[in-house]
Amino acid sequence: MGNAFFTPAEVVRNWESVGETKTKKPAGQLILLGILAGMFIAFGSAATNTAVYGIADPWTQRTVAAVLFPFGLCMVIVMGAELFTGNSLISVSLLAKRCTLAGLLRNWAIVYVSNFAGSLLVAAGCAFFGQMNYSSGQLAVYTMRVAANKCALPFQNAFVLGMLCNVLVCFAVLMSSAAKENVGRLLGAYMPICFFVLAGFEHSVANMYYISAGLLAAAVPQYAALAAEAGVDLAALNWGSFLLGNLLPVTLGNIVGGVAVAAVMRFATKDKTAAK
Repeated sequence: MGNAFFTPAEVVRNWESVGETKTKKPAGQLILLGILAGMFIAFGSAATNTAVYGIADPWTQRTVAAVLFPFGLCMVIVMGAELFTGNSLISVSLLAKRCTLAGLLRNWAIVYVSNFAGSLLVAAGCAFFGQMNYSSGQLAVYTMRVAANKCALPFQNAFVLGMLCNVLVCFAVLMSSAAKENVGRLLGAYMPICFFVLAGFEHSVANMYYISAGLLAAAVPQYAALAAEAGVDLAALNWGSFLLGNLLPVTLGNIVGGVAVAAVMRFATKDKTAAK
């Protein structure tokens, strides 16, 4: 049983190599794997909205969403897709001088834009092709309400919630990397992701679906009419509030949280990782 897992020091050393490899991948691969990761997280987000839109109790809503959402990251891990938030851990390689800052930023930029593209593909499919017609469009109303609430978050709240989110996401990735077989990898990733959803933290790539799906739903006249009937305030739901009011602070928070995890874990295991 002891051989079924890598030690924390071995996990960090392995990630030094993984991060180096990620910075050297061809742009075409990063784009395709980034689009896939964005779609996987969007699928998880769409599934959680669909599962909870009819539940009135907030505690039950959050709990059901927390049970379901982690499977999106599980798909990312098993299929080797490129996810911006998890790739914050490439900073381990930078600290170990296994990659350059330019290589790290190149990976982040390509993967971030590709994640956004994948999320938009799923959001457009759901908003414009009937997926949100559940209960005569009440799923669309819920989707718009969630998006509007996220856009209304104060900048500092979005930043801190983003930071806390990616602390858990990066530990999920590290815990997954500790296992040598897929069942252990999935279990390692599952609980930290469950925790961040249950706690209501903010994940930039998930918000690429949650908010864009609400924006696109609001562009459908019958959905917008239903939102008005339900008293959903869509004033904050616009692309400017999305990109600058939510996505910017959440992304910055995700970066700070992820880099902090990388720095702490490398410092905590530095002596051990230096010895082969």
